[in-house]
Amino acid sequence: MKAVQIYTYGDASQLSYEDVPLPKPGAGQVLVKIQATGLNFVEIYRRKGLYKVELPFRPGAEFAGFVEAIGEGVTGFEIGERVATARGSGGYAEFGIAPTSQLVSIPPDISFEQAAAVMLQGMTAHYLTRSTYPLKPGDTALVHAAAGGVGQLLSQIAKKLGVRVIGTTSTPEKAEIARQAGADEVILYTKEDFEPAVERLTDAKGVEVVYDGVGKTTFTKGLNCLAPRGYMVLYGQASGPVETFNPQILNQKGSLFLTRPTLSDYLQNRQEVLQRSGDLFQWMAAGELAVQIDRSYPMTEADEAQRYMEARLTKGKVLLIP
Repeated sequence: MKAVQIYTYGDASQLSYEDVPLPKPGAGQVLVKIQATGLNFVEIYRRKGLYKVELPFRPGAEFAGFVEAIGEGVTGFEIGERVATARGSGGYAEFGIAPTSQLVSIPPDISFEQAAAVMLQGMTAHYLTRSTYPLKPGDTALVHAAAGGVGQLLSQIAKKLGVRVIGTTSTPEKAEIARQAGADEVILYTKEDFEPAVERLTDAKGVEVVYDGVGKTTFTKGLNCLAPRGYMVLYGQASGPVETFNPQILNQKGSLFLTRPTLSDYLQNRQEVLQRSGDLFQWMAAGELAVQIDRSYPMTEADEAQRYMEARLTKGKVLLIP
């Protein structure tokens, strides 16, 4: 089969498209014939070596397709079934492996592209808003990168919960996307410092929670935007890792909370996987959650797809199509 592999940490030129052996599913696993793969920043972090992996490495945890083969002891899934996962392996390929504990059936009214676009980012938005900091009516949330894939989904879920959303984006075009996703106010951080803007928009009260997937360039000012006992939810580092800081700062700024969550810790059992994905699919089918697919690239152009993401040009989900 054809697949993308990484042999050396570095830039996107390290993504090598080549022939590799067809993987075989082990116990509790299935082989999926991939129809669409979702791209995520974690794959860029691993390619760069920010998150160390054993090389050579085949990226891609989020994909959707047909069950092609079943490993030992697998029950509940059949050959030819439409499935999706956010925690598979080797998804930059024609075939990928997924553990059945992290695999879900795709409802008939959800396409492969939609499923691949919502599994990781959608369940991330779900746990951020429902579990990490459970939003409640009347809260105000600051959402960085509000026009990105997670940002759009997060904003939509927040609005469903009766929350005021302040988003940040870089361009007027992205600002309009953020508004369509539910942002009540949008700050163009390229033209206005978001810290005083948030102070103005909240009458100096601050926000209950900051959802920050950007990291280095937004983190410190984001702390200044929080109300006393507010939550800094740092779930990504698109601009680079946050510098080391003294935790005493959290006390000085109002007994703040800081967490650096990851999806795997919020999918610890089958019930959580089914609950989060089931909510997303139900909302999508009811027209209550719109999944924006920005661009789809052929698998042969995985390097270009990652460059597009690194340039922070995305206005929704980026997919690879085998």
